[in-house]
Amino acid sequence: MTSTAEATKAVQKIRILLADDHTILRAGLKMMLNAQPDMEVVGEAQDGRQALQEALRLQPDIVLMDITMPDMSGIEATRQIKKQVPETKVLILTMHENDEYIFQALRAGASGYMLKEAADTDLISALHVIQNGQVYLSPVAQSVMVGDYLQRVRAGEEKDSYESLTEREREILKLVAEGYTNTKIAERLVISPKTVDTHRTHIMDKLNLHSRAELVKYAMRRGLLED
Repeated sequence: MTSTAEATKAVQKIRILLADDHTILRAGLKMMLNAQPDMEVVGEAQDGRQALQEALRLQPDIVLMDITMPDMSGIEATRQIKKQVPETKVLILTMHENDEYIFQALRAGASGYMLKEAADTDLISALHVIQNGQVYLSPVAQSVMVGDYLQRVRAGEEKDSYESLTEREREILKLVAEGYTNTKIAERLVISPKTVDTHRTHIMDKLNLHSRAELVKYAMRRGLLED
């Protein structure tokens, strides 16, 4: 019985929804992803509104989301999906290097951002990173965020209060930035989810952060996500 259960667990696949208005691109992505032993494309959408509908219906593990689509943008679709199906993760796959798109995507709740030109070499590893509860940012996205930080430093806007955090708060900051839920953090640190939530609130207050996207940006700047 045990071996059968282990075998079933071993073949469990990452369920992926493709959202892009280019049919040929979706076909290519579908072929590549379905060729992976641990991935399966369970649905497709040609615009943002359909992506939201399919995400609600299928509840996939990951939505691979374009930004520029008719009817509803990928950014707004991401925001709605994270609000209505919070367990589903979103990886933005786009041709846009625009820094504002990167920040908007993270604010909307995306777990990653990468360019289409890198899909052939980096997409599979990016999907694994996100499925494991971490954040994936392409080198371009990382460069944009570092540039934003340096600009803020030069302008005197960056006030670092990291030293004000307790050791426990620093632990939780890193885990939250890596994508772990309050429940998972509580299990890992052997404390209650309510205590994790309290620490998280204190962290946000001390660092003057207002969203998980801002927290991830902060953790990257501090080098907390390098290990």
